[in-house]
Amino acid sequence: MSAVPPHRQPQKAEPATSVVIVGSGFAAFECARRLARRLDRARASDVRVTIVSPVDYMQYSPLLADVAGGLVDPRFVCIPLAGTLKGVQAVRGRVDSVDFDRHMLSFTDPEGRVGTLSWDRLVLTPGSVTRLFDTPGLATHARGLKSTAEALYLRDRVLEQLELAHVDENEARAAARRTIVVVGASYSGSELTAQLRALADAAAKQMGFDRASVRFVLLDLADHVMPEVGQKLGDAAMRVLRSRGIDVRLGTTLKEVHADHVVLTDDSRIGTYTVAWVAGVTPSPLIATLGLETERGRLKVQADLQVPGHPDVFAAGDAAAVPDLTQPGKNAPPTAQHATRQGKTLARNVAASLGYGERKDYRHSDKGLVVDLGPRYAVANPLGVHLSGYPAKLVARAYHLYALPRLVNRWAVALAYLTDVFFPRTVLSMGFVSGADAQFTASEVVQLPKAAGRAAVIPAGDVRAVLYTANQVVAADAESIATIRGEGPNTLAGNEN
Repeated sequence: MSAVPPHRQPQKAEPATSVVIVGSGFAAFECARRLARRLDRARASDVRVTIVSPVDYMQYSPLLADVAGGLVDPRFVCIPLAGTLKGVQAVRGRVDSVDFDRHMLSFTDPEGRVGTLSWDRLVLTPGSVTRLFDTPGLATHARGLKSTAEALYLRDRVLEQLELAHVDENEARAAARRTIVVVGASYSGSELTAQLRALADAAAKQMGFDRASVRFVLLDLADHVMPEVGQKLGDAAMRVLRSRGIDVRLGTTLKEVHADHVVLTDDSRIGTYTVAWVAGVTPSPLIATLGLETERGRLKVQADLQVPGHPDVFAAGDAAAVPDLTQPGKNAPPTAQHATRQGKTLARNVAASLGYGERKDYRHSDKGLVVDLGPRYAVANPLGVHLSGYPAKLVARAYHLYALPRLVNRWAVALAYLTDVFFPRTVLSMGFVSGADAQFTASEVVQLPKAAGRAAVIPAGDVRAVLYTANQVVAADAESIATIRGEGPNTLAGNEN
């Protein structure tokens, strides 16, 4: 195996067999951790496991809304690869292409240098990216919630605008500064809105203005909030959101986004300086470059997670169309619950392909979901039991503490939860993340024809991609949002990346 940059020469002999894992999301992280343990127990010293990712951590995305709301420190929603994945070599870089004939992949490191890695077994787990629509001004003025940088920016942006509004003598401009528009009323959008509402309430109390003057507008083309949880819990979530003064508008989305206002598809105008876009995800753009068979943009795999026709290549997570053996004819949804468990199956089957153990098909039934709606409230359906209020809150927080894969992270998040019970939230804008750090920037653009109809489906492989800080963002056309439902970060646990 040769690592980057290409001019560097290895100092010692490489192991005979190389396993390369692409990505560091839930599936990749779990695969690397379990595979290293299996190989260590088998004393397979001739096998090297390498994980290549643009970042040096696994991000626990279900808690990003808590970061944006000032509840949880961003450090503790990230699990460092160093020290956590023992026996695994981590390489920083974004994979650009894969040569299946030569068993080589190329990647670009953080300094822009191109390098290569050879592999005997390849695990494709690049995860998902934000799906962005071709709405005028959206890429310039809106921000997403796919990374800690974006979560921190949203927190700082909300607080900054509230502070500016507090001293702004122009009443109309002050009202716009106190208006936050969130697009996407599924799991992530609803949680983000609830947490930002809690942050704004804390700011109102500490800064001395009326909390009712802060306006939140939650938009979605769907006909009810969080359809994934079912009508009963969705209605309960709607009641909670509206009881907290959140203006929920269904059947509506953005038509235009400007620096100080947005225009909706019903032609109404809302003055605002803060727009959050949490309207769905799509598989990593890498998948479309591989020349392999896909299904709605996701790489087709067998039940044992092997890519058909490529016995040395495996895939899982948000970027793979994994057959759901518990529901014949359907694929497993792109959630962290499935991605984590697919990672375990990946580790077993990759090891088996090297002669260590036996293969196993992926089979997992959903254990339910949890949605945290801010102070004192949540909805959940663990094992099909519908819960709301304090019982759901307890289940939601207990699950997150259980699912975090590192003790120090669990400890820190538990302390944050406890602190939130007895003390007010800290209200300050740190300024660590600039607007440029969290902005959509033009890159890897492929022009997409206009969608026809109010809820047209855009094929996931036929999109426009832009680089989104450390992550990537895929852009499609504006009026397709109603069909985009691939987020679910808290389906007992969240999106893979």
